[in-house]
Amino acid sequence: MAEAMRMAELAYEEGEIPVGAVVVIGERIIGKGYNQTEKLNDVTAHAEMIAITAASDNLGSKYLQDCTLYVTLEPCVMCAGALYWTQMKRVVFGASDDKRGFSRIGKVILHPKTKLTSGILAAESETLLVKFFKQLRT
Repeated sequence: MAEAMRMAELAYEEGEIPVGAVVVIGERIIGKGYNQTEKLNDVTAHAEMIAITAASDNLGSKYLQDCTLYVTLEPCVMCAGALYWTQMKRVVFGASDDKRGFSRIGKVILHPKTKLTSGILAAESETLLVKFFKQLRT
C-alpha cells in the first residue's frame, strides 16, 4: 500500500487527482498506475485501469486471479467492473469514496471470489485528496 501512496503522490505532483494503485502477485509488484485523466485526456485513465493493464501485459494474461490490487481510494464502478473481468483475487483500498465508489452499488460488482479489505492508509489517502481539492478550489 505504501507504493500505491507513492503513486498517488506522483499524481498529485502532476496535477492529477491523487490516486495510486499497484498490482501484486506474491510479493512482487507487476503493475503500477496513477490517475492520468488530464495528462492523457482520457476519462478512463484511472490508477486502477493503468495498473491492471500493466499487470496484464507483465503476465501476458487478461486474468489476474492470483493478484492483489492495492489502491488509495475505493474504486469507482468502472474500475470495479474491470476488476470483475480480471477475476482479481483481492482488492485492498485506503479511503472510501461515498460519492463515486463502487460500494454504493454493493460488493456484487466485484467477482464473487474477490476478497475485499478497506481502510488501509485511509487517513493518509484522505489527507492527500483533501489537500488536492483545497488547492484546486483556491
